[in-house]
Amino acid sequence: MAVPVIEAKDVTVRYKVGDFKEIGIKEYFIRSVQKNFETKDFFAVQDVSFTINEGDMLGIIGNNGAGKSTLLKVVTQIMVPSKGYVKVNGKIAALLELGSGFDGDLTVKENAYLRGALLGYTREFMNKQYADILEFSELQEFEHRPFKQLSSGMKSRLAFAIACMVKPEILILDEVLSVGDGEFKAKSEAKMFEIIENGKATILVSHSLGQIRRMCNKVLWLDKGRQLAFGDSEPICDDYEAFMKRIK
Repeated sequence: MAVPVIEAKDVTVRYKVGDFKEIGIKEYFIRSVQKNFETKDFFAVQDVSFTINEGDMLGIIGNNGAGKSTLLKVVTQIMVPSKGYVKVNGKIAALLELGSGFDGDLTVKENAYLRGALLGYTREFMNKQYADILEFSELQEFEHRPFKQLSSGMKSRLAFAIACMVKPEILILDEVLSVGDGEFKAKSEAKMFEIIENGKATILVSHSLGQIRRMCNKVLWLDKGRQLAFGDSEPICDDYEAFMKRIK
């Protein structure tokens, strides 16, 4: 029987929205007491459920505003859902934003160790991994260069190399592979397949349907926060492609 790595059940993220920006704090409390303050619910994610097992690679697709990044933040426990739950069996390495966890004034080497520390790895462990991280990211010539001087593609390569080289049990990528040249994208995909083959699980958010088809065996389709489909990659990608042609 397959072992669940991530199980999400009825995950909902709800925000209260109103004219918060139009009034001050004092006015807000006065209106709250007088019950003269109008708010409404906005569901960034609503009743989303899925399960991925060891060896699975899940692609999450949907237009901008579908709730993809919000859902990833729940999975990585950055956010707590308003309803439902996510159970995770394994250590996660997540690349949700290219610049997160890095200091622009520190060097490439210093940032590699900083990101490793944020992921919970010891200096001894990073000492053993650092040379491989530098080689994979192809940043040997920039080792002592301040991080803020790197291009967005270089930053992406470093972040990806750290996440992969520390051998995460669960790798989560949010549009990270859309940055960089074709050669590095190919190398990144090969590395991700290597992680999957070692019994790990991966979640990939990408606007590239071709990339989702090539790499993912399961797909979760979100639209305006709601789950439209979850299951085998090919039929859902076909339906999504047809849907996108209709709305253009």
